Amino acid sequence: MNVSTPTRIGLRVIALGYLVLLLLVPIGVILWRTFERGIVSFFEAISTPAAISALNLSLLIVAIVVPINVIFGVVTALALVRGRFPGRGLMQAVVDLPFAVSPVVVGVSLILLWGVNGWFGGLDSLGFRVIFGLPGMVLATIFVTLPFVVREVEPVLHEIGDEQEQAAATLGASKWQTFWRITLPAIRWGLTYGIVLTVARSLGEFGAVIMVSSGFPGVSQTLTLLVHSRYIDDHNTYGAYCAATLLMGIALVTLLLMTLLDRKRSNA
Repeated sequence: MNVSTPTRIGLRVIALGYLVLLLLVPIGVILWRTFERGIVSFFEAISTPAAISALNLSLLIVAIVVPINVIFGVVTALALVRGRFPGRGLMQAVVDLPFAVSPVVVGVSLILLWGVNGWFGGLDSLGFRVIFGLPGMVLATIFVTLPFVVREVEPVLHEIGDEQEQAAATLGASKWQTFWRITLPAIRWGLTYGIVLTVARSLGEFGAVIMVSSGFPGVSQTLTLLVHSRYIDDHNTYGAYCAATLLMGIALVTLLLMTLLDRKRSNA
């Protein structure tokens, strides 16, 4: 379809204005409010015990969630692509479920399952607290980040086929040797991209985590919960802006990493 030059320019202006209004202006306001008192005040706001604890907890959750989702994601992707079994379509739907279900609903369902009066509430009486503790926050984050590795690895497995894997098997390689030497190198870029997406989603999760967290500073407060607590509960808007900027900085690094990986994957 041929589009006139004025139309092209108009569409570009509309798209650029849309992005500026929805993205750049809010981010610019936050950055301005963050650094209007100087860089020293910013570092003081993000180096408080509560902020350091929130950052450490966020990174701890990422460190737990990513390996679990990598193992589950690769195994699930292999099962969906290489396997032929009853219920395969149902598994596909379950993998996509976190995209459709609100994170708040996820949090409520975890409370119903793992809360004091839930199906597995007896664990709390044994001293193993899930809800309002780290285990509940990890479970919530695992659920909302579940699809990313699967959906990044699955199309790569479709693309490479299974000819090399079959050839390795005929030469006497075990299934583990075939996976380690043939399959894993072939899916490395898709897997890495899925890991980066999982990290980004884990760091920014709020809805599911707030439902299963006590929100106490230094106990179960992530960076996203710290922003919410400072802005809503403490009325510390400056501290909230600083925490949000720290979170944006981590997200920006993740975004740059995603861009670099995407370029390498395209050239691979």
